[in-house]
Amino acid sequence: MAGAPIVTAAVVIIGNEILSGRTADVNLTFLGRRLNEEGVRLREVRVVADDEAAIVEAINALRSRFDYVFTTGGIGPTHDDITAASVAVAFGLPLIFNEEAVARMREHYSAGQLNEARLRMARTPEGVALIDNPVSKAPGFRVENVYVFAGVPRIMQAMFENVAGELAGGTPTITRTVSVFVTEGEVAEGLSALQERHGDLEIGSYPFVRDQKLGTSLVIRGTDAGRIDTAADALLGLIFELGGEVIEDSGAAR
Repeated sequence: MAGAPIVTAAVVIIGNEILSGRTADVNLTFLGRRLNEEGVRLREVRVVADDEAAIVEAINALRSRFDYVFTTGGIGPTHDDITAASVAVAFGLPLIFNEEAVARMREHYSAGQLNEARLRMARTPEGVALIDNPVSKAPGFRVENVYVFAGVPRIMQAMFENVAGELAGGTPTITRTVSVFVTEGEVAEGLSALQERHGDLEIGSYPFVRDQKLGTSLVIRGTDAGRIDTAADALLGLIFELGGEVIEDSGAAR
């Protein structure tokens, strides 16, 4: 829709285990998909260590540039879970034991189970809005436009779903994908010309090997299904001119 707002977001993935390769991040795929469904375009992702200065720098750099910032990781019970304290520094807020968070955790844990380490998960910057955690009760939190989630995928996803309804999104991006047995080198010139004629769309090419043959997945993204399908028709014409074989077409933009 012409004139529809463009709402943007960034993600900060926090954790030495991600940077070392010990743990594979799966949260980004989920967030990218769900944010688009909510009409929010994910524009930047940073992966930072469990280091206060790095976390503070990333949050302060991104929260002024994007409508939303989402962090994952670093709000657990161990000494290296420093995200809450780092967010407090970023916003110049005191770090406190959040009374509501403590109450939720006391209700969840049996007598004697809520030890000092687990209580660390009730620390937040002062004045935050808590984000419900239906899995293990230790909440995430929001400060202004920064949403702080756990790193455990099941918990992170539950936290996101609890705040998705409050996100003020724009028009979701829709996609049409055409996969062909034509190489990027063969299609590059025509694809560039097509992009110039359709400046309101994003047109990308992604090479693959299938059945020992080189091919390319051509992806058209935008917010207007009609414009996407018009560009796709021109793209299919280009492929046929090149003598290429279309092996998959997702069909009408969706």
